[in-house]
Amino acid sequence: MTYRDAVRSVTPADRPRRRLPAWAVAEGPAGVRLFDVGIVALVIAVIEVNVITGSGPGAVPLDLRAYLLGALLAVPILFRHRWPFQVMIACAALIFFYYIFARRNISPAPVFFVPLYDATLAGYLIWAVSIAAGFMLTGLVVVETSTGEGLASLLSDFLSQIVILALAVTVGEVVRSRRALAAETAIRLRLADEERAAEAARVVAEERLRIARELHDTVAHSMATITVQAGSALHLLDSDSQVHRLRTALTAIRETSKGALTEMRSVLGQLRRPEPGGHHAPGEAGQTGLSRLEALREAVAAAGAPVTVTVEGDRRPLPSEADHSAYRILQESLTNVLRHAGTGAAARVCLRYQPDALTITVTNDGTANGDGVVQEVGVPAGGHGIDGMRERAASVGGELTAGPLPGGGFQVKATLPVPAAGEPS
Repeated sequence: MTYRDAVRSVTPADRPRRRLPAWAVAEGPAGVRLFDVGIVALVIAVIEVNVITGSGPGAVPLDLRAYLLGALLAVPILFRHRWPFQVMIACAALIFFYYIFARRNISPAPVFFVPLYDATLAGYLIWAVSIAAGFMLTGLVVVETSTGEGLASLLSDFLSQIVILALAVTVGEVVRSRRALAAETAIRLRLADEERAAEAARVVAEERLRIARELHDTVAHSMATITVQAGSALHLLDSDSQVHRLRTALTAIRETSKGALTEMRSVLGQLRRPEPGGHHAPGEAGQTGLSRLEALREAVAAAGAPVTVTVEGDRRPLPSEADHSAYRILQESLTNVLRHAGTGAAARVCLRYQPDALTITVTNDGTANGDGVVQEVGVPAGGHGIDGMRERAASVGGELTAGPLPGGGFQVKATLPVPAAGEPS
């Protein structure tokens, strides 16, 4: 990135604060500033000292005309802020014609110091070096030809001028490099801030998605259970002989509602935390892990869908994330059985503990319609249950498949990686 491109890309907030008062750097017509007027006055004063001391063959008389022509050499510097390259060219042209038509033997260093510095600062280093070197070489040749001085004497006469012009170019290049570095640093810092803000926004979005998924799983399961249980209770109200079953249904509704409210408070309470990304407070994983499978089985069975749970392999504690995801997958699968299979549909849950994975299989046998034909029970079009379960499995590095069985019914199968005992989770 060039200096000019870097400066254009830096916002006002990135620019360093000016050390000069605002009135000194406020632009007037053609970009002229009071600060530049002061610089021109100083340059004119130095030029006039050179005009007074300058002499030599062919020099014009020291009169008002000589002073005015000397002052004219510095006029282009007034526009240095807006057109630094053009000011350097204009000063070079003026002093060239001054030496030809109205010369007093003055040094070009006072005229060129500021324009060379400005042009180098703006990125025109080669032009600045070429013009400075061209004038010095031309001066050496002209003086040697007209005076016949030796090389050592010429170098001694021109050394101070060469040093001044070289200093102008060097200072301009150093300042340009430092400003370019500062501008690039400001851009990098701004980009880093933007990346941090984008990362924070991504974390917040993921946290909102996670909380939305938690609420969906909690509310969907609980409401489905409550709906079935309430329907059963209303049906039993028509018969006085079913008081015990009615009490059981209403009790199940109460317990399911209380459990749902507890989970919703836990999930929504996470929104009050100062730092996003903490998925579970201490103890939360135990509340929504496989330790609650028996309560889930009883709730679904009370709603009219018998659930059989079998465990294969050596049961062992799971990492909190895998434990939580396993429970939510089971909850969503059994909720779908309640929603879509109807009363009397049976579900079978199999937990297979392998050395490095846990395989969860939930199978339902479908529901019989009026003709005795078994229908496949899945998720209706437009639902998000299976997608949500896949996301749950993928969040812990696992995978999930779901689909109808050849002989009828529906199966959900999830495989979650679980480190073996003694391995870091």
